[in-house]
Amino acid sequence: MIPKPIRVIVTGGTFDKAYDAIKGELTFKESHLPEILARIRVTVPVEIELNQLIDSLQMQDENRNSVLVACRRAAEERIVITHGTDTMDQTARLLGPAGLGKTVVITGAMVPYQVQDSDALFNFGTAFAAVQLLPAGVYIAMNGRIFDWDKVRKDRSIGVFEEV
Repeated sequence: MIPKPIRVIVTGGTFDKAYDAIKGELTFKESHLPEILARIRVTVPVEIELNQLIDSLQMQDENRNSVLVACRRAAEERIVITHGTDTMDQTARLLGPAGLGKTVVITGAMVPYQVQDSDALFNFGTAFAAVQLLPAGVYIAMNGRIFDWDKVRKDRSIGVFEEV
C-alpha cells in the first residue's frame, strides 16, 4: 500500500529560526524542513510549501489567511503546518471552522531546531504521525499531545500547551 502524500506548510516561528552570530540574535534564513525530513528518514511522499518565514507574534490576519488559502488549495488530504507557538492557537481557530475536509496538524517548537535540546524534531514527528492517523479536522501537536483546535492554549508561565 502506497502511503498518501503529506503537504508541509512552513510559516516560520521558533522552529525555523537560526542563530546569527554577527547580529547576536535569532533570525530566519530558510526552512530547516528539508534537512529534518532527511534526518528522520521519512519515506512518505512529502511536498514542502514555504508559505512565509515570520515569528508568530508578527502574524496578522493576512498571514493567517495565506495559510488558510494554502490549505484549501492543497491537493493533499493531510497537511502539517509548522508555526510559531505564540499564536498557533489563533491560526487553528481560523482553520478549524473553515470546513477544509482535510486532516491538518499544526506544530512548532519552544527551542529552535538548530539549538541543542530543541523540541522541534519530537513535535514534528508527533505531528507527522498524527496527520496520518487522525480523522479530518484541525489539531495542534505539542509536548507529546494532540489537541483539538478549539480546546487548547499555551500556558506561557510554564511553556507548555494544555487542554481548555
